[in-house]
Amino acid sequence: MTRDLFPTTVIGSLPRPACVRDLILDRKKGIVTHDQAREHLDDEIKAAIHLQEGAGLDEITDGEWRRESYVKVFAERVHGFAPDINPGAAGLNYPAVIAPIESSGAIAAHEVQFLKKHTGRRIKCTLPSPYIIGRRMWHSDHSTSAYPTREALMRDCVPILRREIVAIREAGAATVQLDEPWLSAMVDSRFREREGISAPHYQMDLCADLINQTVSGITGIDTAIHLCHAHFNRRHVSEGEYDLIMPTLAKIRVGTISMEYATPVSGGYSALSKFPDGVRLGLGCVDHCDRRVETPQVVVDRVERAMRYIDRDRITLHPDCGFAPSVQNPMDLDEACQKLKAMCEAAAILRSRYG
Repeated sequence: MTRDLFPTTVIGSLPRPACVRDLILDRKKGIVTHDQAREHLDDEIKAAIHLQEGAGLDEITDGEWRRESYVKVFAERVHGFAPDINPGAAGLNYPAVIAPIESSGAIAAHEVQFLKKHTGRRIKCTLPSPYIIGRRMWHSDHSTSAYPTREALMRDCVPILRREIVAIREAGAATVQLDEPWLSAMVDSRFREREGISAPHYQMDLCADLINQTVSGITGIDTAIHLCHAHFNRRHVSEGEYDLIMPTLAKIRVGTISMEYATPVSGGYSALSKFPDGVRLGLGCVDHCDRRVETPQVVVDRVERAMRYIDRDRITLHPDCGFAPSVQNPMDLDEACQKLKAMCEAAAILRSRYG
């Protein structure tokens, strides 16, 4: 598929208005039914579509406004998990697997179906990678009777995710993105120590192998992964340059690898000299954790730094991460809109300069 130079997209989530946050949490508590929540969310998501189209994005999502979080969506729509019994960072609890997992219907294909009715833009749909599911939602106190190891859960996620990618493709998505923040977070030795990762290269290769199993042989849809240093309330949970993971990235068979580069915690652009050939770079060129709205020229400067290492026709522009990967993450929707507009204006400048 031929695309313009410097296409623009989002990573996934947009900040949720208070009414959307409340609705998702009320649905979780049983105060409103799923059908009631869906009816109201349909109306709200039309606003998310208009916001992204108005900003000028070439490819959009539904803002992940139907989801509590980018990873919990798997547990919400696959049998075998118990909610909120697995302590996480920032006081957020996660589900834990307690029984062999079994698909209970669509995870995200219905999101694409709704978008397809209301936009003519390219559609991206996001799913958590099998590795992050195992990392976030396996706990030794709750999960061992169903899955003796994290790896066993991760491997059982693969066929479910493969079926969902096919359903997403059939629903009309142009891109499926697997979210995998732990792969890039592992560059940080303090993160590895906190999480008890004593064999990082084994874990990195395991992650790459699981991603390849998930996408291998699936055609008719662009594939991507997203890496970041993870964040909550404008604070990252890891930091560091990406040199350590570059050999692993070369093993992953996707079309686009999206990475944070606007934030200072990523340590600069020099690691791109080792970025794998034959794959697009999704360049994080807007810092979602910085309250200051970038000017288009600031974004242009960031992209041109990346162009010292990556050919211009291999670069896609997007924010560093989703603006609010969980419903609890307090972020500003107006700020996000202005940042997306600046990014799209920067893409227009770059196209005129290099097209």
